[in-house]
Amino acid sequence: MAPDGIDGPRAGVVRHPAMTAYLIKKILLAIPVLFGMMLITFLLLNVLPGDPVTLMMKEHISVDVVARVRAQMHLDDPIAIRFLHFLGGALTGDFGVSYKLNRPVSYLLASAFPNTLILALAAALVSWIIGIPAGIVSAARRGSALDNSLMGFSVLGVSMPVFWTGLLFQYLFSLKLHLLPVAGFKGPEYLIMPAIVLGWSSAGTIARLTRSSLLEILRHDYIRTARAKGLTEGKVVTAHALKNAMLPVVTVMALQVSGLLSGAVITESVFGIPGIGRIAVNAISSRDMPLLQGSVVLTTFLVVFGNLAADIIYSYLDPRIRYGAQEAGK
Repeated sequence: MAPDGIDGPRAGVVRHPAMTAYLIKKILLAIPVLFGMMLITFLLLNVLPGDPVTLMMKEHISVDVVARVRAQMHLDDPIAIRFLHFLGGALTGDFGVSYKLNRPVSYLLASAFPNTLILALAAALVSWIIGIPAGIVSAARRGSALDNSLMGFSVLGVSMPVFWTGLLFQYLFSLKLHLLPVAGFKGPEYLIMPAIVLGWSSAGTIARLTRSSLLEILRHDYIRTARAKGLTEGKVVTAHALKNAMLPVVTVMALQVSGLLSGAVITESVFGIPGIGRIAVNAISSRDMPLLQGSVVLTTFLVVFGNLAADIIYSYLDPRIRYGAQEAGK
């Protein structure tokens, strides 16, 4: 009989108090991470040389006007007071007004986030479609020419810089073959190249992890028993080994989505996609502190949330995690 707390996903995750305590602990640990990130970001941006008001208004404005605008933006307040204002606004989703665009940062981020989300999900889908089958085939044909070719293709995707891959794709598929638009984000056809470029860079990780995890599972005794019963290799892999081998892969897949959301800066810049990454790059160049601070807070939250989601998914799929949480709560 299975131990209490591991006899089903619902009993282990939803009803078990130890599991609830485990998740609450994870959430509480994320709070100092977010606070520390906001503090470091605020301090780094405020020690950079240059006056954001001067950069925003250029040299044609008098010193008196610059001083008045600085006072209106509370830039003359002590740094501790400004951080408290920033922290209080961030907790309510108010990151102030963009210096350069003169629009609420929350509105700008909300307008750009759907584009980043679509790109990240499409890239993750490409990564999984390429990586998981490649890892399965490589494990089933270990040591063969096909195994070496698939792993070489995966390593190539990880090794090539995203901006370089993007430029090559633009040159080949846009300028030479005229198959896809070179840049922009006006329809589904504009998503194909950036999704493949960004997804290929992550597919190698999924492929290698799937392969190594599956090879480890294939060494277990119950796999040898399945083979001894006369099952084909394909049946052994898909029906018996793959489910257990996918546990670490699913965890990485959850982390990958949040990583793609926060790390699509280069892809968005190369392909002219108006997302969070491109906003952050423009904010850096114009020293638009409210916009940059809001972008950093949002991306950090996505990474923290992705880690939390990965923990929840892994504990849901693997009863040993739930049982360990139960033992820790005793």
